[in-house]
Amino acid sequence: MIDRETTPLIRPIRPDEFSALGELTVAAYHSLPTEMPHQQIYDGRLRDVATRAQTSCVLVAVGPGGELLGGATYVSGPEDPYSEELNQGEAGIRMLAVDPVCHGRGVGRALTLACIDRARSAGRRRVVLHTGDWMPAAKHLYESLGFHRVPAVDFSPAPGIDLLGYALDLVGSES
Repeated sequence: MIDRETTPLIRPIRPDEFSALGELTVAAYHSLPTEMPHQQIYDGRLRDVATRAQTSCVLVAVGPGGELLGGATYVSGPEDPYSEELNQGEAGIRMLAVDPVCHGRGVGRALTLACIDRARSAGRRRVVLHTGDWMPAAKHLYESLGFHRVPAVDFSPAPGIDLLGYALDLVGSES
């Protein structure tokens, strides 16, 4: 476990970590106050880190002892199968998850900032992500980093799951 003074190392995932990140991601989503409809079906997608890593950049946060603290999928653009209809010049963040015992310790922030840095380095103009009203801590994190609501990119991937679109404009931004 990390303390509040430790910044986790963010790096691309290794194949030997696929299973552990899949289970951590499922545990993180199950720690939310409301279970999503179709959760068991979505759990399969959350566990399938190997498939995501074939086409997208899956990042992990690790602690000082190498322990896995969380992960996120950085989506480089609309050509990525995990893009959720990104437009040209946009990057995305998907399936960000933090080990429930590490909530509130900056792991989610570090993962989000790493994705923003990748997008900025790639010359993307905007980072887009989706979250839900049932994820108040995630909404707070994204808003604290400058993401703003973009209702035009809201969508519902399945009945009863309403995802809220957020974006961070990078053009002319230094943060």
